[in-house]
Amino acid sequence: MDKIDKAILELLQVNASASLQEISEQVSLSATPCWRRIQRLEREGYIRQRVALLDPDKLNVGVTVFVAIRTSQHNEKWFKRFSAVVAAIPQIVEFYRMSGDDDYLLRVVVPDIKAYDAVYKRLIREVELSDVSSSFAMEQIKYTTALPLDYA
Repeated sequence: MDKIDKAILELLQVNASASLQEISEQVSLSATPCWRRIQRLEREGYIRQRVALLDPDKLNVGVTVFVAIRTSQHNEKWFKRFSAVVAAIPQIVEFYRMSGDDDYLLRVVVPDIKAYDAVYKRLIREVELSDVSSSFAMEQIKYTTALPLDYA
């Protein structure tokens, strides 16, 4: 990974729909070598996929809830069931296994508290949980999907 690869990745993180001509001009390459680099970055897994970022408010899912979960179940069967339940709930957009006091952290997007309550009830109905703690985000201060490239 050299400076040109990083520059290509930076440009694609900002605008994945940028044309090959725009990208090649920005990184001072002709189109063919630039395209080869992009293909290599995709093949090697640096670029997993290209997506459109949607506006949550326009889609009526402007409420973000962080849900910390604790469980007394630490076995593969329980985890597979929990993972399947989480995967089946579209309002859960992020799912992490954590260190520290909480076992899992979820990020849920919904239109309102009532909609979150439905997600909460589904979780506790379908999976045995020891403790669920929900925190509603009051304001989004920073949000980005761009990863830092300094360490690549």
